Amino acid sequence: MVIKKRCLLWDYTNTNDCPGQMDKVNFNGPISSVSNWNAWTPPELKGRAPFRPMIHLEHELSGDPWKWISESKEPIVVPTLRDQHHKKLVSPSYASDPAGQKWISEFISLVKDSLPDFLGLHWYGDSADEAQGYIDTMHKKFLNHKVIVPEIACISRNQKDCYAFTQKMCNWMDDQNFVFEYAFFGCMKNMPDDYVSPEARLMNPDGSFTDSMNKYMNAQPWN
Repeated sequence: MVIKKRCLLWDYTNTNDCPGQMDKVNFNGPISSVSNWNAWTPPELKGRAPFRPMIHLEHELSGDPWKWISESKEPIVVPTLRDQHHKKLVSPSYASDPAGQKWISEFISLVKDSLPDFLGLHWYGDSADEAQGYIDTMHKKFLNHKVIVPEIACISRNQKDCYAFTQKMCNWMDDQNFVFEYAFFGCMKNMPDDYVSPEARLMNPDGSFTDSMNKYMNAQPWN
C-alpha cells in the first residue's frame, strides 16, 4: 500500500516558466499534496492532488487570498478558520534553532485554549540523524500533535550527501505514524538564496526533474 505523505513544494515561478512539468508528476505514488507558499492554487494542478494554502503574509488575511484559504478543504492556520469554516490547523512553522524552539513553546502556551491540530516543523542541516532526533523530540514535547514538516532539506554541497539525506529522511518519515506530511525543498529551477544546497533541489535549471524528484514521487521505500 502506498503511504501518501510527500507534499510537493511547487514554486510559484513554475506556473509561469514551466507549468507543463506538472503533467509529468506522478500523483499515483507517495505525493500527497502540493504547496506553493501562496493562497492561490496553481492552475496546472488541475485537481490532481490536494492543494495546501499558506498564510505567509498579512495581506493573505483579507480579500481574495482570504477567500481562497477559507474555501480550501486543507489544513491551514487560524482559529477563525476552524471555528467558522471547520478547517484543521497547522501551527506556525519555525526555525529549529534554540530561539525557534523557545518561540513555538511560548506560542503553544498562549493558544492553549485553542491548540492547532498539527505541529509544524522546519529542518535544514546535513545530518539525517540530527533531523530525526529533532523531529522526534519535538513530537514528544507536544504529544497531542501529529507533525507536519512543511520544509526540510540538506544544506551540504555534496550531491551524494544530499541524495542520501533525502532518501533516509523520506524512508524514516514514511514509517513514523506521528508524521502526517512532509515537504522537501524544493521543486524549482533556481534556489531563492545560498542557504539550501542547489544539490538538494528537485528540479534542474532547465525545468527537468532531478533524480531525487523521480525517487520522491515514485519510490517507496526509496532504495
